[in-house]
Amino acid sequence: MDYPELETIVKSIETSPRSGQALLLFALAKTLDVPKTGHMYMLKKLQEMDAESRCLAYGLMELMAQRGNQGDEWQRAVIRMEAAIQGK
Repeated sequence: MDYPELETIVKSIETSPRSGQALLLFALAKTLDVPKTGHMYMLKKLQEMDAESRCLAYGLMELMAQRGNQGDEWQRAVIRMEAAIQGK
């Protein structure tokens, strides 16, 4: 499966990895990356996102609903997000 929205999210984080919006999206992605957590993420955090980031967040949630938060493509995306956030 190919998830073009995942690439959009990764590029958004890579473009501005220290922004609050990038950190919020990364936190959501990391929550969805941990199996059996019940995917705990405070929906109140959506209020801290601008409209563009909320749209990306909804895309991440839809991706999870389609079981796209697993496999090689997902893992590569998470690694890229982590590298951007860590400044690597």
